[in-house]
Amino acid sequence: MTINQPVYINILEDCARFNATLVAVSKIQPNSKILELYQLGHRDFGENYVQELLEKQQALPPDIRWHFIGHLQTNKAKYIVPFVHLIHGVDSLKLLKEINKQAAKANRKVQCLLQVYIASEETKFGLDYTEAEDILQQKNQFENVSIVGLMGMASNTSHEMIVKNEFEQLAAFFKQHFDPQVHHLSMGMSSDYLLALTSGSNMVRIGSSIFGFRVYQ
Repeated sequence: MTINQPVYINILEDCARFNATLVAVSKIQPNSKILELYQLGHRDFGENYVQELLEKQQALPPDIRWHFIGHLQTNKAKYIVPFVHLIHGVDSLKLLKEINKQAAKANRKVQCLLQVYIASEETKFGLDYTEAEDILQQKNQFENVSIVGLMGMASNTSHEMIVKNEFEQLAAFFKQHFDPQVHHLSMGMSSDYLLALTSGSNMVRIGSSIFGFRVYQ
């Protein structure tokens, strides 16, 4: 099994039209597929599980930019802080404080996105808009964290207008607080990335369309 190279190229072209970054979601995918994409010049890969990320980071080329896109437990932040490129899912003040603490120990400044809860589903994580606003007002207190944007996951629904509205609301909040030219709005996955891009996203997280469906053990 190999990656779907034509689909990857099409997605990359879509991202280029919107000046967006493509994060290839490689969770539960073998290193061979990651290397195949790496050899095409891709460097941004997203992982959901700390242990899997640690193993891949050790085994794969050092210039890969690893994005942690899953729910990060506070007690596991210390394992990825020394090398992670971007943490997408900062969903609490407690987690942000822990990342800052561990980044100070590692003598680095870690880039983070605040995950905002935009879906109409209880299974998603994230801050509400008021909580996100409060954290942004405190951001200068965290010397070893750089909040460089926002992340959101839309509702898992076939109703396009619901998804569009969720994306557009987050994009409007993003524009109030960040410069879209230099900061990240991480919205959109395989099923809705084009809608996300047209709604203002400049970073999409796509896995199954490129790598194929995952085989969970």
